[in-house]
Amino acid sequence: MEDIPQDWGRSVVTIGSYDGVHRGHQLIIGRTVERARELGIPSVVVTFDPHPSEVVRPGTHPPLLAPHQRRGELMAELGVDAVLVLPFTVEFSKLSPADFIVKVLVDKLHASAVIEGPNFRFGHRAAGNVAFLAELGATYDYEVEVNDLYVSGAAGGGEPFSSTLTRRLVAEGDVAGAAEILGRPHRVEGIVVRGAQRGRELGYPTANVETLPHTAIPADGVYAGWLTADGERMPAAISVGTNPQFNGTERTVEAYAIDRVGLDLYGLHVAVDFLSYVRAQRTFDSIEALLEAIADDVKRSRDLVAAHDAR
Repeated sequence: MEDIPQDWGRSVVTIGSYDGVHRGHQLIIGRTVERARELGIPSVVVTFDPHPSEVVRPGTHPPLLAPHQRRGELMAELGVDAVLVLPFTVEFSKLSPADFIVKVLVDKLHASAVIEGPNFRFGHRAAGNVAFLAELGATYDYEVEVNDLYVSGAAGGGEPFSSTLTRRLVAEGDVAGAAEILGRPHRVEGIVVRGAQRGRELGYPTANVETLPHTAIPADGVYAGWLTADGERMPAAISVGTNPQFNGTERTVEAYAIDRVGLDLYGLHVAVDFLSYVRAQRTFDSIEALLEAIADDVKRSRDLVAAHDAR
């Protein structure tokens, strides 16, 4: 915890993994910012790297909905003054709930208020909860505010918005349902690398995106969405899968920038946003049939993106 700055004044703090910064997270973070402005002090989000589950139960790292840099960008858009990423180590995981409060919230961040959801747990074996957090607040002079999360609609079947639910929808290919929870399309990021270049040979050159470790990638299939490179957001038809037509074995994310010619994206860091599921991956009896399907994928993707942008 020597990484925590020493010069904080009082602050309003919220703590959590906040993977995806979904609409439930946005409610809590937004309230943190609001309370900080009421008090005239900084708002701070405390999060962790790696994900705590990987340290507590190695090999169980969940697929990530957003890397830390992306989370920081989203939090900044919500008005957060500072994002503190704490290294989550075995030693850190063994802090008792009381020690966690004293060493992080009191000694380092000088918390004036702590904003959390009702299921917030912390400390060794996740033994601390919001009731204990509030109990110690009376001793250490900070207030605790608990905010319920939004409740999702049809996509979540009435479940509270959660990263776990969002990951499940992404894994099932329900990117529209995931977007309903996130408040924006699910995004996959990475560097464009050279692939087999079959898309180029077929007349549909794709950006083969080497995704970041532990990325939550949608189910195999074709999707409509956007490809963003060098700050430019382009309508795209996106393929996720092993390229079964050519007996591929490596799972890839490839995005075709619709109606764009001569793009050279190799080596660039790009973002792929998933708007809508188009169809499942499958093999075709001939290259001609494959080309017909790709042309239809592109048309449907173009129409879906245009309809979304026209709203």
